[in-house]
Amino acid sequence: MSRAVRFAPLAVFLVIVIALIWRLATPTSTFVPSRLEGKPLPAFDLGPGVDTKPALSTRDFADGQPHILNIFASWCVPCVSEVKVLQELKARGAAIEGIAIRDTPEDVAAFLARNGDPYDRIGSDPQSALQIALGSSGVPESFIIDGRGVIRYQHIGPIERSDIGMIEHKLEQAR
Repeated sequence: MSRAVRFAPLAVFLVIVIALIWRLATPTSTFVPSRLEGKPLPAFDLGPGVDTKPALSTRDFADGQPHILNIFASWCVPCVSEVKVLQELKARGAAIEGIAIRDTPEDVAAFLARNGDPYDRIGSDPQSALQIALGSSGVPESFIIDGRGVIRYQHIGPIERSDIGMIEHKLEQAR
């Protein structure tokens, strides 16, 4: 039997492995469409997430101006770096509301004291009921809500410095 015939199965196997690795390493799209974009926020009335901030409800988003609704947690590592970016967006005029997921007021207060506080209001979602109703898959996650309480954009994962221009554009579109 010739050497080429003996190594043919190995060559075919290597081609398949390389094709699979290439396909897994380069997904067709990383965009995850939101089913709630263009729909009103689910009705909610959350208690305060921390004693020093007002509670949060659906009514807070019907004031005529766009808001960023940020889902976060004191135990969330990416939330630490995101807070700095949210503070920069707030300094540029963005209204930012927060929902603390599966957290205690003491832990949220310590998180804000350590990392900064970009939030106007913080609601507590101790069982993740609102998070699930929003179709959120984890923390951090943010939504752009227009002045009538309609979801205009969903951002999965932390907002990074490189996202600031896009977020400001989405806020402007939500006016």
